[in-house]
Amino acid sequence: MNDQSIVEVLLVEDNPQDAELTIRALKRHNLANRLFHVEDGAEALDFLFSRGKYEGRVLGVSPKVVLLDLKLPKVNGLEVLRAMKSDPQLQTIPVVMVTSSAEHPDIKAAYDLGANGYVIKPVQFDSFMEAMSKVGVYWLMVNHPLK
Repeated sequence: MNDQSIVEVLLVEDNPQDAELTIRALKRHNLANRLFHVEDGAEALDFLFSRGKYEGRVLGVSPKVVLLDLKLPKVNGLEVLRAMKSDPQLQTIPVVMVTSSAEHPDIKAAYDLGANGYVIKPVQFDSFMEAMSKVGVYWLMVNHPLK
């Protein structure tokens, strides 16, 4: 089994600083051992559907949670969410939108498409670290996913 087959967290984030802070927050609670980071929606879809450079990844071995930014290059987060929730093998994976958008239409669209959570990225460092830690602890340690 390759490293991409045992991913517990798929982080889809194009902002390098936000990605680094999220990873740091998860590591603080030992939750980032099996984290895989991609920077755009197209790569996220390739990873999830085991295509392109991820063609050898075992389909059916899915992350425990996807942390998905809304505004992404190539394919936006809502389109990634739509593709995931439309696929029988991926639709039960929890997806938490992690974005700076507090716009009601964005929040509504995410929930309408099946998002399991919507977290607005705090601006302050400490608040950001705390929020990402709580997201990680809940989805990886508290939540009991459908298998």
